[in-house]
Amino acid sequence: MTETTEKKKRTQIPRQKMPEQDPKVRAKNFDEVPFGYTPELAKLEASRCLQCKKPTCIEGCPVSIDIPAFLDLILQGDFLGAARKLKEMNSLPAVCGRVCPQEDQCEKVCILGKKGEPVAIGRLERFAADYEMAHGEFIMPPKAPPTGKNVAVVGAGPAGLTLAGDLIKKGHQVTIFEALHKTGGVLVYGIPEFRLPKAIVQAEVDYLEKTGVEVRTNMVIGKIYTVDELMANGYNAVFLGTGAGLPTFMNIPGENFNGVYSANEYLTRSNLMKAYLFPRYDTPIAKGKKVAVLGGGNVAMDSARTALRLGADDVYIVYRRSKKELPARIEEVHHAEEEGVQFHFLTLPVEILGNEDGWVCGMKCQRMELGEPDESGRRRPIPVPGSEFTLEVDMVVVAIGTGANPLVPSTTPDLQTNKWGYIVADPETGTTSKKGVYAGGDIVTGSATVILAMGAGRKAAEAIHKYLTE
Repeated sequence: MTETTEKKKRTQIPRQKMPEQDPKVRAKNFDEVPFGYTPELAKLEASRCLQCKKPTCIEGCPVSIDIPAFLDLILQGDFLGAARKLKEMNSLPAVCGRVCPQEDQCEKVCILGKKGEPVAIGRLERFAADYEMAHGEFIMPPKAPPTGKNVAVVGAGPAGLTLAGDLIKKGHQVTIFEALHKTGGVLVYGIPEFRLPKAIVQAEVDYLEKTGVEVRTNMVIGKIYTVDELMANGYNAVFLGTGAGLPTFMNIPGENFNGVYSANEYLTRSNLMKAYLFPRYDTPIAKGKKVAVLGGGNVAMDSARTALRLGADDVYIVYRRSKKELPARIEEVHHAEEEGVQFHFLTLPVEILGNEDGWVCGMKCQRMELGEPDESGRRRPIPVPGSEFTLEVDMVVVAIGTGANPLVPSTTPDLQTNKWGYIVADPETGTTSKKGVYAGGDIVTGSATVILAMGAGRKAAEAIHKYLTE
């Protein structure tokens, strides 16, 4: 068979679906929605890769994974080899395989996508990482000789974990300081169990600890130690990956009524305080019957689907633009729709109503129409006069974004921030205004994706290594 004939044959193989729970069943439990590929499905899907001579998928990956190589290893049945190939560039492949927006990154530039559906790179990444967890043994990655340099990482989210994994391999001693009692940052407090099981995150953190990274939880930097104190205590460089976890509200009347949550608090109570494990844990969290979730991103979808699983009869996504402008991943919107989440598009909440006991009993809304695109590139919503109506709800979750955590900047006076409170850092190196201090992830860019935060961690790791060794 010629190479051309072989490639044509590969293009005729359809993209393989990932088996998943029935929507009616999964809407009542917190188990992970997709089951993952079987080895047979994984090999079949990997066989669709054309092994391009100039693979654009690598350029589409913020951490530059050698995607054709790991797909070929899967095709050959070397699943452990595929996982280890992934870990050459990605410290968290099981996480990224689940929550990265592959459709806008590696898969978006897959040549197969021009005429059909791209190779399911994310699903195969998940498969290889899961296979290694189930069947592999820990193998110490190649490490450079000890440099005698110490690096403090503030925040155990995607940026900090990636940076720690890179620097430990370069011979530096790395200590991660995490404010919460669990590592993972937004991966554990923000993303529900049905989308990213906490055991998956913990397994990836365990791997890092085996490589020599020290992890110290319940350490609120800015309170226990300032950045200056860390450096005075022997750390040669500090990386700030504290994220953007400050809740944002609509600033409309009624947001102080009982039953109004920020998505950050709502998901933290469900995820970290284990409301998702009721009745084993009786977490204090309101359980509305008619729940409105304000916003259209992945956090809004996570909040809405969590509310369904906690017992709501009706859950509404209230979004001021149309479905076309939803910022959430298509897959998450699809899953929410399948599970029964109802969408109120082109709808703006203008007031939350409360009863005599101070609890939410409704929400005034206004219909919108779309005008010209605004600074975000999305069409600007414009109120339709006389279109006000009341939505009957007894709980509201505000999921319209988050802001920068101000604690570390407030205790580090010579650290430059912008007008929104985010740390000013070079996008290519993470260098801040303070010598020896680097930053990356959401605390620099605002809320973004896991893989972009990991990419920032990788770039900062290179810059810190250069700073410590030159």
